[in-house]
Amino acid sequence: MLKGSILQQLETAHRDTTRPIRFGVYYKNTLVALCHALEDHILTEDSTPLVITAFQQGKWYLQEAERYANIAHCSREIMIMAAPDTGFAEHPTSQLPNVDLVALNSDDPVAQEWHLIILSPEYTAMVLCQELSEADYGGGGIPASDIERKFYGLWTFEPELVQETAKLAIAHIKKYNPELAEKLTHHQNSIKSNVATPKHLSAVVSRVVDYLQSGQNNLSITTALGQQALDRNLVSNEIQAFLRMAQLMDMADVNNPLAATEVVALAETMGQLLQLPAWQIKRLRLAGFLHRIDPLQKTESLLTEPEQAPHCPLTCPLVPGAQVLRTMPRLSAIAQIITHQSEWWNGTGEPAGLAADEIPLESRILALLADFQWRVNNMKSSPKTPSEIFAQALEECRQQQSTRFDPKLLDALALLVIGLQQGLDIPLMSPKVSTGLWLLDSQWDSYSKTSTSPLK
Repeated sequence: MLKGSILQQLETAHRDTTRPIRFGVYYKNTLVALCHALEDHILTEDSTPLVITAFQQGKWYLQEAERYANIAHCSREIMIMAAPDTGFAEHPTSQLPNVDLVALNSDDPVAQEWHLIILSPEYTAMVLCQELSEADYGGGGIPASDIERKFYGLWTFEPELVQETAKLAIAHIKKYNPELAEKLTHHQNSIKSNVATPKHLSAVVSRVVDYLQSGQNNLSITTALGQQALDRNLVSNEIQAFLRMAQLMDMADVNNPLAATEVVALAETMGQLLQLPAWQIKRLRLAGFLHRIDPLQKTESLLTEPEQAPHCPLTCPLVPGAQVLRTMPRLSAIAQIITHQSEWWNGTGEPAGLAADEIPLESRILALLADFQWRVNNMKSSPKTPSEIFAQALEECRQQQSTRFDPKLLDALALLVIGLQQGLDIPLMSPKVSTGLWLLDSQWDSYSKTSTSPLK
C-alpha cells in the first residue's frame, strides 16, 4: 500500500479501531463493472451528487470521457484526478462548467489509485482501489492482459466511510488547487447523506450484478486458470453486493441493528442441534445474512430475465426481487429460502401457500428465529432478566405453534433457550464482505432441492 495514498490514509485511520477496514483484491474488469453500475445510477436519479474520481492516467479517463459528459449533466460537480496524457485537458467534457481536473504528478501515489466517490442526499457509494505493484504480482509479474490487472481495495455504500474518504480526497486536491478544494468542501458540507433507502439499494445492487454478469460474458481469456480466477472474483463481488445491501438495511433499523447477525448466530447453533450437514448450515448462514432485504421480496428487478431461468424446485409465484438472486445459479437456493420464509405451517402464508414440510427447512428455521430474535430485542430494555426474556419470547413463539411455525422446530428452540439460560455463549459473526466466496459451498450445485428435516 503506497505511503501517502488515499487508500493508505484510510487504512491507517481505521487500523486500531473497532471497525478496521477489510480489503479485497479486484480484477480490472470487476472494477469497470462496479463503476459503470454506480455511474448509471447517477443517470437515473435526480439527486445531483458530488462525484470525485481518480483514473490513474489520462488515457483511461479519455475512454470514459463521453460517458462522463452525460454524468456531468446529472451532477452538481465532478472532480477528476489523473496523471495527464495527451488530450486529458482538451477533451470537450473537461470544458464543462461543473467538471474540474487535477493533473497528478507522476510520483503522486494517487496516480496509482482508481477511485469513484459519490455523495448525494439520497445515497452514497464508493470504489476505492490501488493497483498491485510488480512485487505484489509475484513471480508471474505484471499480467500481459489488461483485464487481468489486479487492484487492492474496497467498495461500499456506508455514508460515514464515503464521507471520510471524500474529505481525504479533497485534502489531497488542496495540495494542487486550494481554491478548488474549498469549492468541493462547500459542496460536501451542503450534502447531508443518509443511509440509502431500499429503493436505491435495490436499484444499485441489481445494476452491479447485471454489469458483473454481462462483463463476464464478454471476456476472452486465453487460459482456463485465468478464466476460473476471474469467474471467482466476479461471483465474490456479486455476493458482496447483497451482503453490503443487507448490512445497510440493518443499519437503517436503529431499534434492531444487529438483527441479521444475531439470527445467523442462532441459526447456526440450531443447525448444529438439528445435525444439519455442513453445506446446509453454510447455506442457512448466507440466507440468514440476507433474510431482511425487503427489496428481494417487494421490489421489481432491474435485470433482464434470462432466456432460461435457473431451475426452481418449487412451483410458486415468482417474487420479482428474488429473481436478482435466481440469476446467479449458486444463489438460486438462497432466493428460494428467502422467498418462502413468509409461508405458514398451516398453509395460510405467502407467496405460494405451502404447508408443513413443503416449506423449505431453512425457510422455516429463519422464520422462527427471526421472530424469536425480534421478540428478545423488543424486551432488552425491560426490567426482566435475560433468562426471563428468553423464556417469554419462547412462550410467545409457542403460541403460534402448528399455525405459523413448525412444532418440531419449537422443540429445538426450547433446547436452545435452555442453553442460553444456562450461559451458552453464541458468538456474533459479521459477514466478511471483502471475500464473499467463503459463504459458498462446492456442493451447492449438486443440491437443487432443500433437504427434509431430520426431525421428521
